[in-house]
Amino acid sequence: MTLRTINHSWAETVALFEQRNLPVSGYENLYNETYDVHTGDASISGDFVLDGADLAGTGYVIDGDLTVGGNIVNLDDGCPALIVLGDLRAGNIYLEGDVKLLVRGTVHVDAFIGNTTDKLVIIHGDLRASVTVLSDEFSPDLIGGELHGGVIAPPYLELAQDRDPATLLVPEVLVTDEDDDDDDDRRGFDAPRVHGGRLLQRIEEGLPVARCSRPR
Repeated sequence: MTLRTINHSWAETVALFEQRNLPVSGYENLYNETYDVHTGDASISGDFVLDGADLAGTGYVIDGDLTVGGNIVNLDDGCPALIVLGDLRAGNIYLEGDVKLLVRGTVHVDAFIGNTTDKLVIIHGDLRASVTVLSDEFSPDLIGGELHGGVIAPPYLELAQDRDPATLLVPEVLVTDEDDDDDDDRRGFDAPRVHGGRLLQRIEEGLPVARCSRPR
């Protein structure tokens, strides 16, 4: 990982947000604590796992674009916030814990996956994904631009589409007749026909989950 950060007070962090014209609504629900700020564009060659990150503050602020060669993953509660004041590019984004993700620009990923409700996810630009998978009442708090790509979500979510999951996801992550409806390995996924355990396993193994990758 190539992040070089300097710890900022909350007042210094807010001043940076104001300089970058980040709306107050985009950060007012963050913890009023210190944040580790990386100046300029940042690049991470592998995965960016937010759980257990070693940093001085409550989260990361990238004052530019962030490019992640692998995946961005959050599984546990209490993970650091990730604020990107430019565009965000990654292989996949998998969010399941108490995540806080704010992006001033556009998000470019193969798959954007969210499971559970304890989150703050604000994207001021577009969400450009080959597939978006939403489960257990997870829905971004804001997508300021357009949502590109197919969406697999339970029908009670506004973003749900009438799409066949088999046309969007690789067959290895779909529920089969042999799967037990009460199997804990499904991770409580209620996105139609999606096996949450196998989906996460493929992400952790660096294998594709979307049938078609979106150019980044």
